[in-house]
Amino acid sequence: MPLFLNSNYLLFMLPAIILMIIAQWRVKAAYSKWSQVRNSYNLSGAEAARRMLNYGGLSTVRIESVAGNLSDHYDPRTDTLRLSPGVAQTNSVAALAIAAHEIGHAMQDQEGYAPLRFRAAIVPAVNIGSSLGWILILIGLLLNLTGLAWLGVVVFSGGALFALATLPVEFNASRRARELLTSSGLVTSPEEQSGVNSVLNAAAMTYVAGLATAVLQVLYYAMLIGGGGRRRN
Repeated sequence: MPLFLNSNYLLFMLPAIILMIIAQWRVKAAYSKWSQVRNSYNLSGAEAARRMLNYGGLSTVRIESVAGNLSDHYDPRTDTLRLSPGVAQTNSVAALAIAAHEIGHAMQDQEGYAPLRFRAAIVPAVNIGSSLGWILILIGLLLNLTGLAWLGVVVFSGGALFALATLPVEFNASRRARELLTSSGLVTSPEEQSGVNSVLNAAAMTYVAGLATAVLQVLYYAMLIGGGGRRRN
């Protein structure tokens, strides 16, 4: 949209764009390196996941394959752990880290982890707000209805709230993953622990970058309205 996607917007968002590029690069670099290193037990991601689930008292959680690269996730609706081919079928340290992280989410679900429940509860509102917010902002600016534009900012800011709520959920899942890999005996050497940390820390940075992007978008729209629409193109 010409009103929003102009040179001012791109300049304002530049820090978040740079952070996201760095985060994505770190994820690819860590995954590329540690997906080439075999784990000590020569277990595939799926085999290791089954052992960790059983060890953690989650034997009822099913494991299924899902298409795509790094598309791994836990589905609380069906109590299913879905692993991508690169994780399920390989015996790498990276596969251990990713599978353990998703099992961390399964553990959160079983325990009723409050931040996870909160994030799930706001998903419908966030989905509506991400589509409706910018429309209200646009109409408000075009018709000089400042109140409506500010309402759009409030509605749109649900995305930033979701990104903020995601941080404790993901950080906690990574902490659980590290503890589970150690306590279950699947990771024992300093090298493997270093690899697990590298993969999980790189993934965590993408969520920080996502939060920065969401917050800067809200601030940009607020600045646009606060300036009385003078930056319209």
